[in-house]
Amino acid sequence: MPFVPANFAIPQGFRTADFILRPLTIHDLIKDYDAVMSSRERLVGVFGPGADWPAADMTLEEDLVDLGWHQGEFDRRRSFAYTVMAPQAGGGEGACLGCAYIYPAEWAGYEAKAYCWVRTSAAHLDEALFTAFRDWIAADWPFGAVAYPGRDISWADWAAT
Repeated sequence: MPFVPANFAIPQGFRTADFILRPLTIHDLIKDYDAVMSSRERLVGVFGPGADWPAADMTLEEDLVDLGWHQGEFDRRRSFAYTVMAPQAGGGEGACLGCAYIYPAEWAGYEAKAYCWVRTSAAHLDEALFTAFRDWIAADWPFGAVAYPGRDISWADWAAT
């Protein structure tokens, strides 16, 4: 069963006054690596208790492999990773503020699971990003039931599902 229908046009993101959400690609490597490694303590566990990403010794090359995997999964419509960028005057992009992900859910009752994070220096945007991300998925994606583990469902409840 495909994650999204074959005729579904994959949303390319959205823009607010505080951030731009668009597909993550290998071309985001330098900005992504900076966001991840400068915020490592904040990010450990973002995908659940015991998750060890990002490793303290993650190299630039390892991040490139990770971004390539995300880009390939997006292209194959298996999962969707978006970068969160700071908007600049004139429509450009500044620093990477974080990322957002949509994956197939492995638990009954959910069609997808979604995560998002912001770098430490943009922690004040965490709730705004989560709210906008959740609203965007509800409005523009074909899923009836999306889980946001660690956000709207506790990690303990998610593990018990």
